[in-house]
Amino acid sequence: MIEITPFLKKMLSLPGLSGYETPIRDLIAETWRPLVNELAVSRLGSLHGLRRGEGADPRPRLLISAHMDAIGLMVTGIVEGFLRITQIGGVDDRILPGQPVVVHGRQVLPGVVVKPPDYLLPPNKATRTVPLQYLLVDVGFPPEEVNQLVRPGDLISFGQEPFELSGEALAGHSLDNRASVAALTVCLDELQHLRHTWDLWAVATVQEEETLGGAFTSPFEIQPHLVVAVDVTFAKGPGSNDHNTFPLGKGITLGWGPNIHPALFNAFKDLAERLEIPFTMEAMPRHSGTDAYAMQVIASGYPSMVVSIPLRYMHTPVEMVSLKDIYRAGRILAEFIARLEPDFLKKFTWED
Repeated sequence: MIEITPFLKKMLSLPGLSGYETPIRDLIAETWRPLVNELAVSRLGSLHGLRRGEGADPRPRLLISAHMDAIGLMVTGIVEGFLRITQIGGVDDRILPGQPVVVHGRQVLPGVVVKPPDYLLPPNKATRTVPLQYLLVDVGFPPEEVNQLVRPGDLISFGQEPFELSGEALAGHSLDNRASVAALTVCLDELQHLRHTWDLWAVATVQEEETLGGAFTSPFEIQPHLVVAVDVTFAKGPGSNDHNTFPLGKGITLGWGPNIHPALFNAFKDLAERLEIPFTMEAMPRHSGTDAYAMQVIASGYPSMVVSIPLRYMHTPVEMVSLKDIYRAGRILAEFIARLEPDFLKKFTWED
């Protein structure tokens, strides 16, 4: 049995920014190798793990995706030894000043995000949230050494170490969406003890934060019959307690909207109720903001579903999830796969 918490902490200690996922992919591949029959890497860099079912050939195929890329920063210029930066993915400027970071230059350099004193900022920017264009990264070296070690285009990842909190919660950067990679790993581990008819393709996708590139290309290659995206969603927290947020540690969410096939939603809803897994329906009236959008519309279209894990402080270095919800997501995925009957698609119609 895989110990998920140490695996998740190890994932959160690695870079793997959107478009540059090699470090995190290598760790996931090492962990998945004993859990699947085949491993391959797509042309864009997504990781494909095949776990064969026991049904007769040709078996139907289910694809479950969890994107492995993370948000971060990139060097755009160097001024007197300080690094100018831009964002990779959606970064919340408000929390950047004072954050520890890691600069991936000619060598790995610890650094810190800093801001000029207020009197050097434009009058309308002083004493307010400082926009990214005015922030800098200081690595501590004199200018001549910085110029030798760092170049524009070098990546900067968050340096905050993951840490456990009370109530079985974990905080750290990149839990969007490595919490879901952990849930998919729980699913693969559970399937070691369950029989299933369908083939399962576990896919850790690339570039979700920027292009949805992995989600557009992997289904085109695999040609599944059904697709499920596992992602995070907004948990209730300070100033965010309305109907658009969900309780932390109180269960998963099941997406509902035009991105979701009604028959898949009903199948997951019925299964969650049978297994007594707590869940909330998450209204997604437009684009779901997940891999499911891309997977649904590629080629001739694939019936899609979204399973989400509530997460606080989205797109910050201190994102927070409940470990219970990760296990709940992994369990419902494994049970769904194990209960897929060979003729499931014959009963499958869009009835909204």
